Amino acid sequence: MVKEAEKLIEEMKEKNSEKILDNVKDKIEKERTMKLSVKEGSYASVMSGFGDAYITPYALSLNANNLAIGFLSSFTGLISPLSQLLGSKLMEKYSRKKIITTAVTLHALMWLPILLLSLLFQKNIFQAYLPIILIVFYSVYALFGALGGPAWFSLLGDIIPEKIRGAYFGKRNKICSTVALLSTIAAAFILDFFKTRGVVLVGFSILFFFACIFRLLSANTFRKHYEPKFKLQPGYYFSFWQFIKKAPSNNFGKFVIFIALIDLSTNISAPFFSVYMLKDLNFSYITFMLVNISSSIFSILFMPVWGKFADKYGNKDLLKLGAFMIPFIPILWLFSKSPVYLAFSPQLLSGVGWAAFNLAATNYIYDCVSPQRRALCVSYYNIIAGVGVFIGAIIGGFLASYLSITFMNKLLFVFLISGILRLVVVFFALPVIKEVRQTENKKNPILYLREFRPITGVVMEIISDVRNIKDGIKKISRKKFSFDF
Repeated sequence: MVKEAEKLIEEMKEKNSEKILDNVKDKIEKERTMKLSVKEGSYASVMSGFGDAYITPYALSLNANNLAIGFLSSFTGLISPLSQLLGSKLMEKYSRKKIITTAVTLHALMWLPILLLSLLFQKNIFQAYLPIILIVFYSVYALFGALGGPAWFSLLGDIIPEKIRGAYFGKRNKICSTVALLSTIAAAFILDFFKTRGVVLVGFSILFFFACIFRLLSANTFRKHYEPKFKLQPGYYFSFWQFIKKAPSNNFGKFVIFIALIDLSTNISAPFFSVYMLKDLNFSYITFMLVNISSSIFSILFMPVWGKFADKYGNKDLLKLGAFMIPFIPILWLFSKSPVYLAFSPQLLSGVGWAAFNLAATNYIYDCVSPQRRALCVSYYNIIAGVGVFIGAIIGGFLASYLSITFMNKLLFVFLISGILRLVVVFFALPVIKEVRQTENKKNPILYLREFRPITGVVMEIISDVRNIKDGIKKISRKKFSFDF
């Protein structure tokens, strides 16, 4: 009897040792993947800086009108979330990593037909139809880009510990935004170089080719990600219509409706800031870039602040801060045409406000939804938000094309309408959303901004990050990069 008991104890020890070893391996792999995710995000940011940031200028170079610009944003805004619904269903049959790598590879390759349109334009082939073809190609590009979204969201949710989620995404977003910023600057100089020689479309082709290459590097990095064991349990699924019916009566549903209304009011004006700068104000690509990147700079400055703020006070308070800044962004465009003013007034508010809002919205979904239903809920969330983008961009496109007023520039009037609608949405829809994550700190969150760090400290931190971004990426690739949370 004693021998049997001793044998049982030894077996239990062996099993516990194996369990402890598995837990250690799991933790190491998760930390490695967190570092890889920053590397992957940096590659994706180069693609964004070379590609997405200049798709509207590219469309204008292909002689797209304001209505076509509106359609370019509206169709991609609707198709992207619809593809996520398919992406969430694919998780029933395929691993999350496989879904992501396949989708990202196809996403990268779509830059090749997009850049070929510039060659057709230069050879006077189908010139009148090229803006329409661009809308089709860019919509397919958006479809592939969003297809892996639910799997990525689910995978990262399993990788990143809840307690440091805000700080991690804040730091990751800051690094990726810095890379996107540098890429956008480089792209502007490339475009101006080719524009002065009368072949700006050649410049676009070069940019989009490198966007393709860096997105392929992103796909290759995803192949090295660790994927924790995950299997969808029976009963996890509920239909989109069930979600719609319950949305007005539950907290997550109210949050989704709020985001959709914000996206609707925002996208009435969002596609046309580039049009206003390039066509109405006749900015060069370098001036256009400098105004645009100022928003990114301010976003980078405050991203780590907002990440730690969210971990300390919760995502609802951070959502509030961002939401009350967002309505005034388009309104500030009305008061001056000076590039300096635009860079340091509406763009400053845009960088700070949207950094807070987007980080809070992402983390709020993690807080609200169980791991089993993350992919499904994020796809439903994006469908409803995409409908908002679609409707808003269509409204903005028709207003920008057919509005006939004499008392002010019609695009500025579109900006004004967008700002007023944003303010109405924030005033009426935000108060019904509740915080779902318990936070220990009950102190007034506004005081956090005073006690966190002097602005000079934040500025010095971002200067240090910009100087060392190259070394940082090298460290990530050597797996020696670490986060201090």
